[in-house]
Amino acid sequence: MLQIEQVHFTFPRSRFHNHNEKPITKTLEGINFNVSQGGLVAILGESGCGKSTLLDMIYGLLEVDQGKVIWKGEELLGPDHHLVPGHPMMKYVPQEFDLMPYTSVAENVGEHLSIQLDNRMDRIHELLEVVDMSAFAGRKVSTLSGGQKQRVAIAKALAQEPELLLLDEPFSHIDNFRKNHLRRRLFGYLKKQGISAMVATHDKEDVLSFCDQVIVMRHGKILDYRPTMQVYQNPKDLYTAQLFHEAQIIPGDWVQSPKDLIVYPYELSVADHGFEVVVMESYPTGRDYLILAQREGLEVFFKSARELEKERKVLLELVKDKHS
Repeated sequence: MLQIEQVHFTFPRSRFHNHNEKPITKTLEGINFNVSQGGLVAILGESGCGKSTLLDMIYGLLEVDQGKVIWKGEELLGPDHHLVPGHPMMKYVPQEFDLMPYTSVAENVGEHLSIQLDNRMDRIHELLEVVDMSAFAGRKVSTLSGGQKQRVAIAKALAQEPELLLLDEPFSHIDNFRKNHLRRRLFGYLKKQGISAMVATHDKEDVLSFCDQVIVMRHGKILDYRPTMQVYQNPKDLYTAQLFHEAQIIPGDWVQSPKDLIVYPYELSVADHGFEVVVMESYPTGRDYLILAQREGLEVFFKSARELEKERKVLLELVKDKHS
């Protein structure tokens, strides 16, 4: 459905930096992937890795230097060729929302719905329910919080019945206690309607429970693109693992492995045998503790059901086989 073929894109730095710096910098380099119909794909990476730039490029806000963006077999051209970017069946919700501040929430969501539509109001309220904003239908957008505006912007994009939805940090302005509920409703709606989505995020909670596949980006390049649980369970490098948890590299000779291992804290536990570490700090995380320890000058993170006193020596073992 969506094909990105060897795309390169650069920003001219001379417009933003002093004349002593290099004139251009690579922003996206060799980007290549496909998104199937109905697929939910996360773009995961640290700030500045190119996530937002990639969405801008897909939507047609930026002109690629090399490569192609193909939608259902048709090459999409950028702003040099079109006054209005994007494709009719593709909608984009960036971090800055395109809303009408002095009209109501319902009017914003229904902006592109025909006045002649028989079930117009039913459709508006259906979408407001998806983003948990039904109670605010009559409120002017200017009176809403940032998180509420973000939810209205998502509903407005859904009102246009896109086949592909591009979301840039869609829950960044939303309170933590409401995020999980909203994630379930939104991603459930996308699955039910067969709407493909690409979600740029740095939050693993957006990824693990809801996205089928994940693109890992760093410095404008794709490091990995696989089904989400494959990337999580078998990360190719420490950077990728640390996007999910406080991961670490454990030397192979500590655990009788022929190679060094990337290990999450919950994959280590206190035991009667194993390699010895010295406890440095205990950080409560709710149901358990994240323990920071040291061995041979290296930091080691592991989980414990209780707080451990500083300077205590404990033995750790892997709680699952990572040698395969």
